[in-house]
Amino acid sequence: MLFSKILAAYDGSKAANKALDKAVELMKMTPGATLEVVHAFDFPRFYIAEGFAPVPAKVNQDFYELAEKTVEEVKSRLEADGVAAKVEMVQGAPAESILDYADKHGNDVIIIGSRGLGGIREFVLGSVSHNVVQHARIPVLVVK
Repeated sequence: MLFSKILAAYDGSKAANKALDKAVELMKMTPGATLEVVHAFDFPRFYIAEGFAPVPAKVNQDFYELAEKTVEEVKSRLEADGVAAKVEMVQGAPAESILDYADKHGNDVIIIGSRGLGGIREFVLGSVSHNVVQHARIPVLVVK
């Protein structure tokens, strides 16, 4: 099965780098295929009782700057490898943002790492890759 519009989810983790390698490999094997890389990030939310605690603006700024740095890192890496790809940063819950992006852009496969940078949050809420696999309407390749 050949895919023509490949979407790679990228968060800078070791698994995401392996997934990106696989996405580039798949794109190169398929004449005319395009590669889109999306970095989904979200601002932190702190729950207290039945509401949200305010998050200092500096914390949100740090998260945004880290997301920008991650996007620049992947752009540089792709450019160094001579790979033409569209790289975008989207804000929101990662799994939902990746799925929305794929729907809106007509991607026909999602390639994602098996483990990201989620830590304890990933354990409690379920992994991004698991949620993407469970809710995607297109094939998902999970790279270990």
